[in-house]
Amino acid sequence: MNKFKKGDTVIVISGKDRGKTGRIEKVFPEKSEILIENINLIKRHMKPTQESKGGIIEKASPFPWSKVKAICSKTQKPTRVRFVLKNDKKVREAKVSGKVLE
Repeated sequence: MNKFKKGDTVIVISGKDRGKTGRIEKVFPEKSEILIENINLIKRHMKPTQESKGGIIEKASPFPWSKVKAICSKTQKPTRVRFVLKNDKKVREAKVSGKVLE
């Protein structure tokens, strides 16, 4: 089970985008990376094709999940994620408030 899921709101804690928040678009558990919308943008030089015009395109690049913290929906503060058993089911829980993350 991963600490982060698609749709979670996270805050960047280190790097050039420190302090920015965003939603997770995609999770890559085999690389321990996540793709966050409008964070860690890179410029890509694309050649024109039949579908696209080409030029310099900005797109989000995968980001290591060790450099982000989840934001608790109850307190709106950065928090670590822990796993607990509730009703014989393993769930993710915010360490700050104890609220179950959906």
